[in-house]
Amino acid sequence: MKYENQLLLDALEGKEVKRPPVWMMRQAGRYLPEYMVLRKKYDFFTRVQTPELAAEITVQPVDIVGVDAAILFSDILTVPQALGVEVQMVPGKGPYLPDNIEQLSDVEKLANADNAINDLQYVYDAMAATKKELRNRVPLIGFAGSPWTLLCYMVQGQGSKNFDKAKALSFQQPKTAHALLQRITDVTIGYLNEQIKAGADVVQLFDSWGGLLSPEDYQTFSLQYMKQIVDGVQGAPVIMYGKGCWFAYEEMAKTGVAGIGVDWTVTPNTARQLAGNNVTLQGNFDPLRLLSPIEDIEKMAKQMVDEFGTQRYIANLGHGIVPNIPVENAKAFVNAIKNYNQ
Repeated sequence: MKYENQLLLDALEGKEVKRPPVWMMRQAGRYLPEYMVLRKKYDFFTRVQTPELAAEITVQPVDIVGVDAAILFSDILTVPQALGVEVQMVPGKGPYLPDNIEQLSDVEKLANADNAINDLQYVYDAMAATKKELRNRVPLIGFAGSPWTLLCYMVQGQGSKNFDKAKALSFQQPKTAHALLQRITDVTIGYLNEQIKAGADVVQLFDSWGGLLSPEDYQTFSLQYMKQIVDGVQGAPVIMYGKGCWFAYEEMAKTGVAGIGVDWTVTPNTARQLAGNNVTLQGNFDPLRLLSPIEDIEKMAKQMVDEFGTQRYIANLGHGIVPNIPVENAKAFVNAIKNYNQ
């Protein structure tokens, strides 16, 4: 399908573009006053699981901030939910999973892949509703959490600085860890393919906690499963984002992904050297730098594009936008990219 704005798809295909496309991770959400109105009315999972609400929230940053792509308003923890794990969103604390995985028998009790994939119909309905709202203006991005990142939450039961319980289970009970990782992988392949059928033009894998692993353990517990997903996804390019995973860019590029997300801890030059020239890089503006004066944001955004180059590059943040960013600062970042060659 052709869009009024094809920049994201062209950049991922390696086509020549007049300027880099720009979008922001977590762009649909809590920094937007329009989103906060809905947040006061509906709890988190009502927003995620009601297709019309999810579509409205997804389209907000396209209308308000002017980004070049929409990313579905959803959550990576929809997959554990579909597997039969309770997920609570605790205000001020984040996700809490009371029945965490402790042994192989816990994994064996989870829903099978087909049932879990079907249980996520509300996501596919939200995709379809969003496509109607977008009216062919920009592409739509779908996503899922990486198997390792989901294991971290399912074993730890909540967020953590080091996910010690998750790592302990992986090292002490590798059979349990790999059974869980494979179950998540099987669901994720089907889940992303259904998102694509429902309208996703691109899908992104978020490996938020991959950087907690050593390079060797990363291959064992994360990358091999993400490669299975890349191999199994059909009909749309895949972007792989790993926070703190600069050490794996070379190996990520070998998986056949179209894009690699880069966080702000690595220079554009180093990222390109590691990833090579046959993959599109995405990133890597420090989200908290959006608290800088607008003049500085504009200057740093231009410098970022200068260093990455305009081709095979997608401008983005190095992680998700945070709630206390003024909307005008987010707009300044987006407009600095959009005006890059003018």
